[in-house]
This record gives sequence, C-alpha cells and structure tokens, in this order.
Amino acid sequence: MRSAFNFTMDPEAGFGGGGLKIGEVSKRSGVGIEALRFYEKSGLLDRPRRTESGYRVYDDSVLDRLAFIKKAQVLGFTLDEIRELIAHKRRGENPCGEVRSIVKGRLKDLDERIAQMTQYRDELSAALKEWEKTKERAGHVCGLIETSHIEHPVEPRRVGKK
Repeated sequence: MRSAFNFTMDPEAGFGGGGLKIGEVSKRSGVGIEALRFYEKSGLLDRPRRTESGYRVYDDSVLDRLAFIKKAQVLGFTLDEIRELIAHKRRGENPCGEVRSIVKGRLKDLDERIAQMTQYRDELSAALKEWEKTKERAGHVCGLIETSHIEHPVEPRRVGKK
C-alpha cells in the first residue's frame, strides 16, 4: 500500500548521530557562516566531520570554542594570537603564561599611548589658547596651523597591533 504522504528528506536535516549544522552553529554563536568557514580554514576551529554529501556537522564543543574566540577578541587578542593559544592547548600545554605576557605588553603599549596622547592634548590645548588670543593669522591656507608648534602628533595606529 502506498502512503498518502510523500516524505522527502532535506539534505541538511538528518545527519544521524546528532550534531549541529553550520547554520545552527551560526545562530547559536552569533558568528556568521563565512566567519565559521574562515575560522576552520585558519585553524581556530577543528575540522568538523562531514556527511556523505559534504555538509559540515559540528559537535557542541564548537560553541565553547567560539565563545572563547569572541571573549579573547574583546580582550584585544588578534586572531593570530588566539590561534597560537589554541595550538598550545592542543599540544596539552596551558597557555595562561603566554596570555599574561601578551597582556603585560598590551598594558605597556597602552601606558605609552596614554602618555603620548596626554602630551599631545596639552600641546593642542596650549595652541588653542594662543589661537583664541590671536583670532586670525594670515598664511598659505591658515596661519594658525602653519605657525603652530605642535611637536608630538599622535601616531595613527591601533594599540597592541604591531
């Protein structure tokens, strides 16, 4: 007897043995599908198993790894640094010493940047006070800028990224 229902299986739906499809991992983690593929290619995520038809199937541990990656990024770690920390863990090493070392370097960079910005702010403030007295000054474009004595411009770089 033929069934009145025609069941067709979505190729991504039934994997047998459980697991999460890439779309489900993306929804649950807030990480885009292309980013997940990039993380896999770059070694931040372990390669997931694949179905016969080639679909990625992740286990729940991928969500913990993605949470770690996101938290490390919030703390200022680069993807290269995160990859290295994960590599340490894969080798059975505890990367916490390296984390402390990286953060110490970041704090030193921040302290230097803050000192540089404070000096720049003080010079810019002094220039503005002088300009308020002068009002206008002739020059090629603006004499106020052309005759300024700012010695310490702030370098346009991101802290901790070298």
